[in-house]
Amino acid sequence: MTEPTITQLLPMPEDWRRALAVVAHPDDLEYGCSAAIAGWTDGGREVAYVLATRGEAGIDTLEPAKCGPLREQEQRASAAVVGVSTVEFLDHKDGVIEYGLDLRRDIAAAIRRHRPELVITLNHRDTWGGVAWNTPDHVAVGRATLDAAGDAGNRWIFPELTERGLAPWNGVRWVAVAGSSTPTHATDASVGLERAVRSLLEHRTYIEALTDEDPETYARGFLTGNASATGERFGGKPAVAFELFGR
Repeated sequence: MTEPTITQLLPMPEDWRRALAVVAHPDDLEYGCSAAIAGWTDGGREVAYVLATRGEAGIDTLEPAKCGPLREQEQRASAAVVGVSTVEFLDHKDGVIEYGLDLRRDIAAAIRRHRPELVITLNHRDTWGGVAWNTPDHVAVGRATLDAAGDAGNRWIFPELTERGLAPWNGVRWVAVAGSSTPTHATDASVGLERAVRSLLEHRTYIEALTDEDPETYARGFLTGNASATGERFGGKPAVAFELFGR
């Protein structure tokens, strides 16, 4: 059965104070939704980042022992550009993240620690719009995040977290998936777009390994192109799209 096409995107909810973004790698949020995050932190909302890996297998010319610390450093600098000071790493292995109880437990623990109303993750489906194959890491982390949003509120799932002092948190109201081919909502990216470009540029080592194009030209073209395309379904202004799941 073909999923319906949504022609006009709805505004993202505004009645929340804390968000937690959970993704697989450094740079996932910068490619996905940092313009939205910049706007939210400007408005006084708290956003924290949790990354499953340190991206240590992401650069072919740089061995993991050297790559991981470098990409962690770039991620922290990138987050600071959009007003995020809390960046945590779960230390799952880059490229071979396994969906399962360990991953769900680690993400549920993070949700209990940060107690967000909004959880953000990245596309958990097999493809990007039916065109490009998604990576197993993105699929595993996105799916586990959707599951962990419920796990975090159930005291009988992962009771060892309660024993560690992490009380159940049933306050997640939405999970927002960036990079979805079936978005339902969007938020204005006008205010945060320039900082989103600067935030992506903090991943310079990764970008320079990825493309021969000038890093600033590459980052600006990618982000403004996506924001403009989304804006065609959101009143004509640059926007970041999400598929929003209520809880």
